[in-house]
Amino acid sequence: MAEAEQQSGSTPEDEASKATDSVTFMVPKKEISMVPDMGKWKRSMAYADYIGFVLALNGAVKGKKLSCEYKVSETVQKLLDLLGTLDRWINETPPVDQPSRFGNKAYRTWYSILDQEAESLVFALLPEDTSAAAAEIAVYLKESVGNAVRIDYGTGHEAAFAAFLCCLCKVGALKVDDQLAIVFLVFNRYLEVMRKLQKTYRMEPAGSQGVWGLDDFQFLPFIWGSSQFVDHPTLEPRHFLEERVVDEQQHEYMFLECIKFINEMKTGPFAEHSNQLWNISAVPSWSKVNQGLIRMYKAECLEKFPVIQHFKFGSLLSIQPGKP
Repeated sequence: MAEAEQQSGSTPEDEASKATDSVTFMVPKKEISMVPDMGKWKRSMAYADYIGFVLALNGAVKGKKLSCEYKVSETVQKLLDLLGTLDRWINETPPVDQPSRFGNKAYRTWYSILDQEAESLVFALLPEDTSAAAAEIAVYLKESVGNAVRIDYGTGHEAAFAAFLCCLCKVGALKVDDQLAIVFLVFNRYLEVMRKLQKTYRMEPAGSQGVWGLDDFQFLPFIWGSSQFVDHPTLEPRHFLEERVVDEQQHEYMFLECIKFINEMKTGPFAEHSNQLWNISAVPSWSKVNQGLIRMYKAECLEKFPVIQHFKFGSLLSIQPGKP
């Protein structure tokens, strides 16, 4: 939002009024069905809006700790309540006994509750004049928690949650001064709930590249987390391999929270189970890490057909071509 504003000269509030003045909301649907369709995605307004949103938040959190001061708006609090509800449903839906270790079928029961309730949960977040957008935005919420058929979760589901937040900005429910709270409170709480889902129901990683991928499940917290470290006086990329640093600083930095979770979930030498991250530890500065991760995110997630074929497009995140 911040960077996007500087480029376009408009604020999210301006964008919200423009986005909703002449729009007929619609239930988003898939548009990328073949590899050649990927060009349509990269030229679309949705792509420009999505990457602009990610980069704006990246700029907003630069050099800031999780404990820094920021505004908590009513919508942010409602989002935290919504995520608390999803968390409570996990407690109320314990895993079932089954022969297979992975993909516990109780996840489908949990998901069916969200499927029924998502639209009313989203309706409660929206300003009255854009409440008609609830059905459209609810699709991104449902897409953000994993796949109920395969019982898996990956970066495409994470992208759906970022798209969900982007849509809330476009309709004016979230505003430019919510940026820090969006990452540090809302997205962080989302990660907690997703990690609980992954652990409770033993979800499979969707499209995992194994040791050659950055992480089995997430990507965005590494981008925003590396931005938090830019210009840090003492902590360099090499330090995240040190257990003491991770234990002492994880509550202040998203990147280290992610490393902590990997260390809990995986065994063996870090260089073997998380080779890409181990390579990143050799990069000399956090700003270079941040720039490299953004390039990698575009190449490995946003430009990969197996991820984007599942992305859905509506009136707020449109497949229509953007301005050249």
